[in-house]
Amino acid sequence: MTADQTPAQRLVGDFAPKLAELTDDVLFGDVWNRPELSPRDRSLITCAALVANGNTEQLHHHLERAKSNGLTETELKELIIHLAFYAGWPRAMSAIGVAKDVFGAKE
Repeated sequence: MTADQTPAQRLVGDFAPKLAELTDDVLFGDVWNRPELSPRDRSLITCAALVANGNTEQLHHHLERAKSNGLTETELKELIIHLAFYAGWPRAMSAIGVAKDVFGAKE
């Protein structure tokens, strides 16, 4: 692992280099850069999809990215609260735990 590797290369590059390449070149190199949606909107959509599908493994990274793309802590919490009624309470409760870690909430 070297400092010049992408996050995808660090995560799976040695095991699945093609998946790292597709992640870097297609997902983040093309899809995330298309002008039809802003990065902020893409982050909102991505976080909503991850919460709705219960994919909390990827949520930490995307909540951080959402903050970098201009979403506020309040907006991201509201996204999770709203989805509790559409995606399920357990998924929202799992997602809010991840959000607490991202936003540094104290017990």
